[in-house]
Amino acid sequence: MKITSVLVSQPRPAVIEKSPFYEMSQKCELAIEYSPLIKVEGVSLKEFRSQRIEVLDHTALIFTSRTTVDSFFKVCEQARITIPETMKYLCSTEAIALYLQKYIVYRKRKISFADGSFTGLMDLIVKNKAEKLLLTLTEPHKPELVQTMEKLKLKFDQIVLARTVSADLSTIDPAKYQLAVLYSPAEVTAFLNGFEEDKRPMVATFGDGTTRFAIAHGLSVRAMAPTPQAPSMAKAIELFVSKINAGEDVEPVVLADNHQAEDFVKAVQAKDSRRYKSKKTTAATTTTKK
Repeated sequence: MKITSVLVSQPRPAVIEKSPFYEMSQKCELAIEYSPLIKVEGVSLKEFRSQRIEVLDHTALIFTSRTTVDSFFKVCEQARITIPETMKYLCSTEAIALYLQKYIVYRKRKISFADGSFTGLMDLIVKNKAEKLLLTLTEPHKPELVQTMEKLKLKFDQIVLARTVSADLSTIDPAKYQLAVLYSPAEVTAFLNGFEEDKRPMVATFGDGTTRFAIAHGLSVRAMAPTPQAPSMAKAIELFVSKINAGEDVEPVVLADNHQAEDFVKAVQAKDSRRYKSKKTTAATTTTKK
């Protein structure tokens, strides 16, 4: 089978030539079509209030997406909640931190950001564990962050500010494509629910979490990014398509068990244990000198 058409679950770029897929599609002679399988909607004021979370009881907000930033300030405005200038903002990436400028004066607020990794964000949260933390979420969300914070016995509340729902897929004919590119577990769910099994194209996934979710739900993932060989989705597709079109067999993606959450908890606990022993030794030495 030759791959000639690929469905990318992303909005169509305003300028196709600037798309990361453009050069690859020309090289591999592929037709790339864009159509989001999901959409994200902010919660209503009623849903916000039903969660019974007092925003002003907290001193630090944790943001992992721009959608939750938009929804947060929208419902706060509707609820007439004024966020104090002393509020801290902990963001998973610099892009989200900079996006806050849409709503606040950046230089006057206490804004910190991580490198986009799970460990980076957890390090940032642990450094601010003395704060009264409010974790903002999109439903559905990956459980690792909440579970890790609970295991570390951090004091925090969580609030759902947006929900991911399937887009209208009735206009998409999956049989037209030989490969579909999915970027999130929610897109995997929409793909499974929206297309009949015998009409589904092969799947490429972005990110460890998306890939694990797809495999766990019975999909055979044929390409993924980022990897050492394919740091981008475009490169992953190029490598896969080149092999398939050359008549080579490509084995489904297999991932090793993921222990990053457990490893982080163990590392923090070990650090706390060493700190406790050090303080105990110091105290004993001081008492002996007296």
